[in-house]
Amino acid sequence: MSEKTTTLRSVAPGSLQDRVSAEEWEVRCELAAAYRLAARFRWTDLIFTHFTARVPGSEYMLINPYGLMFDEITASSLVRIDKDGNVVEDTTGLGVNHAGFVIHGCVHEARPEVNCVIHTHTRAGVAVSAQACGLLPISQHALRTYGMLTYHDYEGIALDLDERTRLARDLGPTSKAMILRNHGLLTLGATVGEAFELMYYLDCACQIQIDAIGAGRVDVKMIPEDVARKGFEQFQGPGGAEVSKAWTALKRGLDRDGVRYRD
Repeated sequence: MSEKTTTLRSVAPGSLQDRVSAEEWEVRCELAAAYRLAARFRWTDLIFTHFTARVPGSEYMLINPYGLMFDEITASSLVRIDKDGNVVEDTTGLGVNHAGFVIHGCVHEARPEVNCVIHTHTRAGVAVSAQACGLLPISQHALRTYGMLTYHDYEGIALDLDERTRLARDLGPTSKAMILRNHGLLTLGATVGEAFELMYYLDCACQIQIDAIGAGRVDVKMIPEDVARKGFEQFQGPGGAEVSKAWTALKRGLDRDGVRYRD
């Protein structure tokens, strides 16, 4: 019997920096940084979740190649697709996951002011998504999304295009955070940094809830409605989220460690 040898194609592309606009390159670097940071925060689920960003001034969006781990993503390896999910630029040849297009494409279409969408399947996020109570106001972290959080019921793996209408409806016109029931978490932002910061708080709030309920020794103390609303509003004002400062600091950490996400 002859031995069959399979040769894997290299997924290390050359730089796209000279082939795209300066605005697109900047967004590619920002999104690649988010993928690398997600790997550090253990937000990954093998290759099966997605972060997307809108290419400035166009109908296109950037998404991860279907087959790379998050700690392999670079600015040049991100795939550019159009509003119908067709691949326009893909240096890896791996294509994209259709489920990622179904979820992210509808959000970018329904919310033109949104430039980044982050979706995760973390253990804590999925655990809270499976709890009928949803995310409870039991921590300061939960207040970051308290006044904006919405929910979408599970309909199966996101492969059917008709689900997009219901997902966009459930998200609503202003929310930047959603729990996908029995599935995971979704955050949106005008920038990559904003979407990432919202996901940080949302996922931490889910972890805290699972820990608090799992302790099983005391009743969980809820933050009163008026105080929860106050905390949410405080996050929106001066001294609250401080998104740009946090995002800049996170990227400095990647640079200190020599992570080549800008390749």
